[in-house]
Amino acid sequence: MRLLHTKDLRVQYFVPSKVPSKYAILSHTWEEGEVTLQDMEKGVHQGMKGYPKLKNSCKRAADDGYEWIWIDTCCIDKTSSAELTEAINSMFEYYNHSAVCYAYLADIDSLDTLEQSRWFTRGWTLQELLAPRVVIFFDSQWRKLGTKHGSENSLSKQIASRTGIPEDVIQGRLVQTCNVAQRMSWAAQRELTREEDSAYCLLGLFDIHMTVIYGEGAEKAFLRLQEEIIRQSADHTLFIWTPKHDPYNQGLLARESPTKPRSRSSRLTKEPAELGSPQSKM
Repeated sequence: MRLLHTKDLRVQYFVPSKVPSKYAILSHTWEEGEVTLQDMEKGVHQGMKGYPKLKNSCKRAADDGYEWIWIDTCCIDKTSSAELTEAINSMFEYYNHSAVCYAYLADIDSLDTLEQSRWFTRGWTLQELLAPRVVIFFDSQWRKLGTKHGSENSLSKQIASRTGIPEDVIQGRLVQTCNVAQRMSWAAQRELTREEDSAYCLLGLFDIHMTVIYGEGAEKAFLRLQEEIIRQSADHTLFIWTPKHDPYNQGLLARESPTKPRSRSSRLTKEPAELGSPQSKM
């Protein structure tokens, strides 16, 4: 795992046993000009469009007493398929083990427009909302908007309203206590840039590890995900998920994720809450 030093902005690799016990982590939506690991190594990062976000993330973490922060844009070598696979399979764990997650909403300027943020529409930010114990939200100017937890300055009600995720889950109830169909429904209508990510962004929600194969297509990736869920879980609510445009393409045989790698939507045949608690081995 690579981490970014919050003071001198150097990237350092840690073997699992040496990862610092307390580190911050950033949740954000990607834009043009993001700083990559290669940009950091070449020393060209300071002139890039994404540099202010990186620098301000580090400053916030340093001000809060954290020496290290994980930022996906520059802490993963995306030119290495092996490292990318490891990072995608470990992403939920990275966020879950963080001391604090900073959710940076670059497209809003006040709390009044919180629910309009693009952050709530992206596939990867679903696990970034649920995995960390502490999430602090910031607007485009790095002004604190509130947190997902606790009673003071909590945004959990607004987030629950915007996402359809139960408020107690947002505040920390284990996602594994919710059935598979309910977890699938949280991803409905979320968008992704690469079609295979419609499956890969859900791995952590189901505690699944599988090979990442960009180029296989969303259909094959999602089928592999469902097969792994069935192997590891006795929760049969997976069988009720149905794409809206194709009621016969259902459950384990469904070819599409509830997320939107293309401009399509999905629904459940009944409300997940009606289905009871999961009988899960995950």
